[in-house]
Amino acid sequence: MAIQSMTGFGKGEASGDDWVITAEIKSVNHRFKDLRFKMSSLFAPIEIDLKSKLSEVFKRGSFDIYINYKKAEGRTKFDDIDEEKVKYFLGKISKMVKDQGLDLSISPSEFLRQDFYKDLDDTSEESFELAKTAFSNALVSLKESRLSEGEKMLKVIKSHKEQFEKHYSVITGLADSFQGSVEERLRKRFQDFSEDLNVDEPRFLQEIVYYLEKMDVHEEINRIAAHLEKFESILVSGGEIGRQLDFLIQELNRETNTIGSKSSLKEISDNVVQMKVQLEKIREQGLNLE
Repeated sequence: MAIQSMTGFGKGEASGDDWVITAEIKSVNHRFKDLRFKMSSLFAPIEIDLKSKLSEVFKRGSFDIYINYKKAEGRTKFDDIDEEKVKYFLGKISKMVKDQGLDLSISPSEFLRQDFYKDLDDTSEESFELAKTAFSNALVSLKESRLSEGEKMLKVIKSHKEQFEKHYSVITGLADSFQGSVEERLRKRFQDFSEDLNVDEPRFLQEIVYYLEKMDVHEEINRIAAHLEKFESILVSGGEIGRQLDFLIQELNRETNTIGSKSSLKEISDNVVQMKVQLEKIREQGLNLE
């Protein structure tokens, strides 16, 4: 299943005899799903239907939805004159003029005012269907856009994951050897100062063992390995992976921090820092995934 970004743009259009309706949808990342419609109140009766259509396609994101309309190509202002409005106006004004004993003189251009145009809601059913079609086309376009962005982000995330694993492998290689070097250093110190300090050797060796156990990072290394396997399976499965990745990054960060706090070896500390840098970069990218 493909992975979607929550960032994208889609546009759709539908034409009828009288009107051309355009729908545009912009989406960005959001923890949940947030929809904002910016359209004429004429389309208010179908807003719930449009929300339902969008919810069938997308699960997360912040959506700005624009629906606009204009006259169909080839139509003039004269085509939009409402004859019934003109007749009503002439009937009313003629009676008033006759009652006052005045002459009636009207220029045809007077009827090009907005007052005499047909209303869009006069053909509401047609306009609703056009709006729904335009909106559906915009959803298809938006999904393509989000899938394209998701594919790009997936490549970036995999790149950062590879860098993380590179530094992780260095720590894995040092996990067995660095404790031995610490033990050797402590034993040498004991030999240098044992006569002056009169330290009990068995007791000292017991403390070394306890100290080395606290420094052991094999448990954290094994947990990271398990998390990386899960990480890979999530990327392969696709779909809605944003929240899963966010949780997994938290777990990887926890184990990485523990390794850093346990080890005093500079080489391990340096690689821990780089691992945390890569995790933060993955987290930033993951926030944009559905």
